Amino acid sequence: MNPPSPAPSGPSAAPSGPSAAPSGSLSERSEPKRVERAKRVETAPNTRTVAAVDLGATSGRVMIGRIGSDTLELELVSRFPNGPVEREDGLHWDFGALYEHILDGLAEAVRREPTIESIGIDSWAVDYGLLRDDELLAEPFHYRDERTEHGVGKVHESVPFAELYAHNGLQFLPFNTLYQYRIDARMADADTALLIPDLIAFLLTGARVAERTNASTTGLLRVRSGEWDLELAETLGIPTDVLPSLVDPGATIGMLRPELAARIGKDLPVIAVGSHDTASAVAAAPLASPNAAYISCGTWGLVGVELTEPVLTDAARDANFTHELGVDGRFRFLHNVTGLWLLSETVRAWEAEDGAPIDLPTLLDAASAVTGDIALFDANDPSLSAPGEIPARIAALLRTNGSVVPDGRPVFARVIVESIAAAFAAAVQTAADLSGREIDSIHLVGGGSLNRLLCQATADRTGLPVLAGPVEATALGNVLVQARALGAAPATLEELRELVVRTHAPVRYDPR
Repeated sequence: MNPPSPAPSGPSAAPSGPSAAPSGSLSERSEPKRVERAKRVETAPNTRTVAAVDLGATSGRVMIGRIGSDTLELELVSRFPNGPVEREDGLHWDFGALYEHILDGLAEAVRREPTIESIGIDSWAVDYGLLRDDELLAEPFHYRDERTEHGVGKVHESVPFAELYAHNGLQFLPFNTLYQYRIDARMADADTALLIPDLIAFLLTGARVAERTNASTTGLLRVRSGEWDLELAETLGIPTDVLPSLVDPGATIGMLRPELAARIGKDLPVIAVGSHDTASAVAAAPLASPNAAYISCGTWGLVGVELTEPVLTDAARDANFTHELGVDGRFRFLHNVTGLWLLSETVRAWEAEDGAPIDLPTLLDAASAVTGDIALFDANDPSLSAPGEIPARIAALLRTNGSVVPDGRPVFARVIVESIAAAFAAAVQTAADLSGREIDSIHLVGGGSLNRLLCQATADRTGLPVLAGPVEATALGNVLVQARALGAAPATLEELRELVVRTHAPVRYDPR
């Protein structure tokens, strides 16, 4: 069994659109930069430590998590770039480089904190690697590669979307894994298909498993049972023998392979967490009541409520609401809304025009001071789904709506933020209508919680209080599930969230 070979050289591409991960460079720039601790932190008595690998579509991190009865802390160990690369056959992830960054980060984490007891991995959803005889057949494709378009038609020829939704309860996204599987010619040569966190866990331990929260994004899990839908896979021509055994968050996947334990500096178990990053983020969202909504906000905004039973109605399907699995068998009943990527791409275009960086906090302060009527556009319009020329595309939408295109950057930024908030408000209302919940508050977690303008606009447009934070909800959820598996954290999800509230008090924004 060998780690991935160095990837072939090729030009790096800019991030190709919204990612399934809440982390991203823009949200990190939304407020003055926080000071990261670069030196080893002394661990308090009765505090346990774990390592969290948290991978987004623009960057990845390795962090040390410390947890005790009234302690929940993160220390950033390493941050590294991640993104698509263009190869001869399409858009891929530079997986070889990503894996090496992870190993280096884990080694540094153990060097700083020798008491680390385990490793947990979360990442964006839907993408995968194919194995045969313990070898990775090729670099994983990027979910924005054009090939995914062909898979949609092939799947729906066999199983219309209405029937598919009854099976898996997933919203339609053209890059969902089953569409990718359907047109991946390499499937015939593979003996195992592993989503990105499971693939990394395999390389670390040699164990082939599928963590259930992320597996639910493939479209091949039965929504009610949470088990592989082998009948559906066979109907679609997807070989069922490539689907590994399912495990739940908290299960021990395996111990580090000896050569990696030597490189990292300690023999450690890899523990399954909510390996879909949104599952980890929602696990750490300190939901104040069953009637609280959440928004995991970064590149995407994942807007929804947490349920214990699915809502498999025609209305839910028509509204494109999904049932992704969460920690402890909860359903993340949510809708994907285009998030801060619109602002990020706009700022990127302006920086290219100026030939100089833009100070985002200063821009957002100026945007907050804008008065008068604010024009809106549909943040989910399909014309905004691809990178490049986003300011021009937004301007075209505004003209189509009969609105005046702002001629100043602060006003333009305000239009973007208010349009995102309006999309959030619509999704919150739809979640309430479909689930029968009377929403009483919104917990906005992830990098977007640093954006004060967005938080206030979301409160204003929903008429509900917005509780912002924690920023690092994904990594915290990763740490909490590991710690619970080690017997170092409370048993219930509600108790874990109480610890989050005690240690990471949210910032409240009341509607004006």
